[in-house]
Formats: sequence, C-alpha cells, structure tokens
Amino acid sequence: MIGRLAAAAIVVVVAGLVGFWFLSKPRTIDIDAAALAEHQPDLDNGRVMYLAGGCDSCHAAPGAKGDDKRKLGGGQVLSTPFGRFHVPNISPDQEHGIGAWSLADFVNAVKFGVGPGSVHLYPAFPYTSYQRMRIGDIVDLKAFLDALPPVTDVSRPHELPFPFRIRRGLGLWKLIYLDGRTFVPDPTASDAINRGRYLVEGPGHCGECHTPRSFTGGAVASRVLVGGPAPEGRGTIPNITPHQTGIGDWSEDDIVAFLSSGFKPDFDVVGGAMAAVVEDLAQLPKADVEAIAAYLKTVPPIASEDEG
Repeated sequence: MIGRLAAAAIVVVVAGLVGFWFLSKPRTIDIDAAALAEHQPDLDNGRVMYLAGGCDSCHAAPGAKGDDKRKLGGGQVLSTPFGRFHVPNISPDQEHGIGAWSLADFVNAVKFGVGPGSVHLYPAFPYTSYQRMRIGDIVDLKAFLDALPPVTDVSRPHELPFPFRIRRGLGLWKLIYLDGRTFVPDPTASDAINRGRYLVEGPGHCGECHTPRSFTGGAVASRVLVGGPAPEGRGTIPNITPHQTGIGDWSEDDIVAFLSSGFKPDFDVVGGAMAAVVEDLAQLPKADVEAIAAYLKTVPPIASEDEG
C-alpha cells in the first residue's frame, strides 16, 4: 500500500513538473526576418518611440545629462518588493549591449519579454505595455538605438530572492498579464485620441507606474491610471484619470503645458522620476503631446484609493 502511494505521489510530482515546464515555456512569434529587413527604418519615428518610451530615463547612467543621456549602458537600480533589478546595457555594443541582436530578437523582447536564447525577461522591462506596439515602430526604434553610441559597460545580474530568481516561473505570470496583442484603434474615436491612447498604453507605458499592482506584481485592470504606491516603495504615484482626485480640474491645455514644461496648473513643478519623463516628452512633436492630453481626458474617471 505504501509503495502504491509513493508511486502515485511520484506520478503527481512528475506530471506537475511537466505541466509547469510546458505552461512556462517562452512564447514568441515566428517573425519573417526577410520581411523585417525589407522595412525601411524611419529614424525620425524611431526617435519618437524612444522619447515616448523614456528609454534614457532608465538605461542611461544615473545622473546623466546632455549627450550622455544617449549612452544607454545601464547602471541604474530598481528596488522593488521582488528584489533589486539592475538596468541592463541596451546600447549597440556588440558584446555588452544589444548590437548583436537581430530584429527578430528585439521584436520578441519588446512584445513578449523573451530575449535571445528563449530566455524570459523580467517585467521590470515594461513589455506588458510594449506588447501593444506595432512591429514597424519597434523596428524603427531598434534602428534609432543602433545609431546611438556603443557603451562597453557590463550589465550586472539582478539581486532576487528565491523563487523570483527562477526565470522560468515568469512563463506562468505571463499567462495572466501578457497576450501579445497589438493596439487596435477605436473606430468611434478621433485619430488624435487613438494616437494618444497608443502612446499612453504602448510605448509611453504610463500605466506601469500610474496603475496600482496586485501582490503578484501585475497591474490591477480595474484601476488603470488611478495611481498608488510607487513601484520602488517610496512615495506615491498620482492619479491621472479625469476624476476630481486626479486631473479632473486640468484642461487639455494644462496637460499639454505640464508635459511640455513640467509646470502644473498651480505652478508647482514636477519632481522625482517624472522629471526625466517630462524632459523626454517635451521633445515629442506637439501633435503627439496634444494627442496624449486629448486621450487622458477620455479615460474613465476613477477615485484615488484614499478617497474611496
């Protein structure tokens, strides 16, 4: 009898391991490399994607200014409840950056959080938002990144406790929070609002900071853009829905002015990590900043948590 129970337990364990291995398998899309190569990169559009994504606010060295902000050798540290993430080198250096990555590698990293060699990437890299990006925009972004200075800094390994250091487990997390779907415009909305929504939900990844997270680290879908505790555990992120506890009193012009200058309607000035974001957004074409403002005024108004 004991032998049978032991055998049954072994079968259950093996079945569980097999199921885990299958469900957690890195999933990518089969990208036609030849078709990608035929896309003529638009560096101007790549720059827009780069600025909207605030790539340098994470991947440039801490405190970088001026031209040094275009040296994306990494080095910053993101301290989270799950451990310390060291921001990697994404410069075009062939050995230490992403210069040796193919276009297919880059597309799969951005849309599916899978790096070369079918390795899960941690969602500190906000691919849960980047998955909405169009492949053409991703290719343009890669072309822009490839034109930046190569940096030879070696990326440091993350400092994560068990079980978070087991990357394979991210495959299960992705089953909940990653679908790989590209943004689909709303046919009932204006071109400007659709453009704003694309920038906010995709390359701009605004919800990554402005949406509260569950205990699993995933965004709470019912409270998009309502703000909450800062991801790194210090301070709070404001509500940017058009509720009175958010930006309900702000006009579209107020939002445009803020994203262009950092000044709020009450003449207070932006601070913290958002200052670097505004520095990049201020360089976007004015029409894109206006589109973001137009879209933010259309999202459902939701009260901040402390306001009920």
